[in-house]
Amino acid sequence: MKHLKKNLKKNPKIAYVDSFLKGIVEICNNISQPDIDQLVETLFNAWRDQNNIFIVGNGGSAGTAMHLSGDLNNCTANFEGLPPVRAFSLAENIVRFSALVNDRGWNNVYTEQLKNYFRPGDIVIAISVHGGSGKDKAEPWSQNLTSALQYAKDNGGKTIGLTGFDGGAFKDMCDLCVIVPYNTTPHVEAFHVVIHHLVFDQLTKRIEEVSHLYKK
Repeated sequence: MKHLKKNLKKNPKIAYVDSFLKGIVEICNNISQPDIDQLVETLFNAWRDQNNIFIVGNGGSAGTAMHLSGDLNNCTANFEGLPPVRAFSLAENIVRFSALVNDRGWNNVYTEQLKNYFRPGDIVIAISVHGGSGKDKAEPWSQNLTSALQYAKDNGGKTIGLTGFDGGAFKDMCDLCVIVPYNTTPHVEAFHVVIHHLVFDQLTKRIEEVSHLYKK
């Protein structure tokens, strides 16, 4: 055990760990900071105007959607008398989700939910590694996400994409597309969570700056 502790203190570089972490550094150096700033600004305006923020994703990105919606709803938790952030993940209700897949088809699983709740001015955030491009055994990827984005565009809403690689279809169809400029799924999915925490932190600070305006 003493020998192990001694070796750990040397902090040697392990090739695969070093390679992965260098990818994260490369992303940090190349990602568009103005796009992230615009994302914060857009969500701040949504809070100010009390617009709904609907977040969608598949697979690991569905998990990120749920995590992001939970954190956004906590932005005002420490401030008395402030209106809440109205954020909703549409991947959470497994009963309705599975019923819609069965009855309406996979491509409509998010648009059918938006029909219940969406109002002009609301926002759809779609999270996808490839941004709705590419296909596999189940044919084209993420068509339920592109359908949700198109629904928002057709009904007076705003669209935001969080994606990776070259941005995919999201790059052309979203009002704002934050692209993680890297070509591996683990890096892109991991950095989406980094962006999500950065946005939550800064949005909370932005709301705090104006909290005095809401005091009675």
